[in-house]
Amino acid sequence: MTDHVLVEADGGSRGNPGPAGYGAVVKDAATGEVLAERKAYVGIATNNVAEYGGLIAGLAAAAELGASTVDVRMDSKLVVEQMSGRWKVKHPSMQPLNAEAKELAARFSRVRYEWIPRAENAHADGLANEAMDAGKQAEAPKKTVKQDRVSPVGWTGATGTPTKLLLVRHGQTAMSVEKRYSGRGDVPLTEHGKQQAAAAAKRLGAMEGLVVDGEAAPIIASPLIRTQQTAQAIADALGGRVETHPGLIETDFGDWEGLTFKEAMDRDPEFQTSWLSDTSIAAPGGESFDGVHRRVRKARDELIAKYGGRTLVLVSHVTPIKALLRMGLDAGPSLLFRLHLDLASLSIVEFYPDGNASVRLVNDISHLS
Repeated sequence: MTDHVLVEADGGSRGNPGPAGYGAVVKDAATGEVLAERKAYVGIATNNVAEYGGLIAGLAAAAELGASTVDVRMDSKLVVEQMSGRWKVKHPSMQPLNAEAKELAARFSRVRYEWIPRAENAHADGLANEAMDAGKQAEAPKKTVKQDRVSPVGWTGATGTPTKLLLVRHGQTAMSVEKRYSGRGDVPLTEHGKQQAAAAAKRLGAMEGLVVDGEAAPIIASPLIRTQQTAQAIADALGGRVETHPGLIETDFGDWEGLTFKEAMDRDPEFQTSWLSDTSIAAPGGESFDGVHRRVRKARDELIAKYGGRTLVLVSHVTPIKALLRMGLDAGPSLLFRLHLDLASLSIVEFYPDGNASVRLVNDISHLS
């Protein structure tokens, strides 16, 4: 672990807006040793969007390394001044990116921002250009993918090719039948749950754009068996394979795992009441909903960096799916308690490279009827 790091970040757009990418490098502040590099193509976007992308990627990498203090150096005057609080963030497309960067920065004991000339930011600039070059090469095959005919772009002002997430909740388990807290407990699907998974798989198998030129869309699931079984049914229907991402795992309910709501309330009445009204409070020995939200946001960013502009199938659990829908709606934590998601339900959210998002579907279970 390195306590103090430098983050150098940059982003560029060939057209402004145009094909855009970002780069970020994390260095040991004492030795200058390169500890991490990040780069990604973000589709059609502006310079400012790409620059914020570089900053966010750099801060996320610094957090992964366990740093406590960060010196950020960028040649973007706008990003440096906005993150330092000296300039207001007026453009609507910049506001969610600024908020995301500030949320990441809050994880450290101190973050300092410094403007540097472009010549001193050559490493990050080179990574951004590599990302744009790679994106340009990848554009040709992407043109064969049929895009959804009904697009919200004209109504929202969103630009660029979105990353579309098809969010599938796993099928029924014995714990869900008995309405018990089911977080990290690794329980399999019931026979009815397997039927639900098969129905969801049949639904996705009939959707346009999930198989292009014989290649199935990426299918990424939580590592637990109930999501793996559900995801495998979908993979069999699409002719794809299942990947695993730990960020999509369910909330850790700690000491309440396996208990019903009443049993947990009888055991910890005051604590559970507080837990239900404050998302920063963790279940005893477990995880807070705020912690889940941060974890899922990181997973989303990693998946977009890897598969940006594509359609992905994510098979997960109630809380992570709600977190992704909350990000799409730019809603507060109360959404967690006001949104219902059925077993084997389908929801859809799109995230655009300019920071916009569009929720297209929530809790659809028509395939189960």
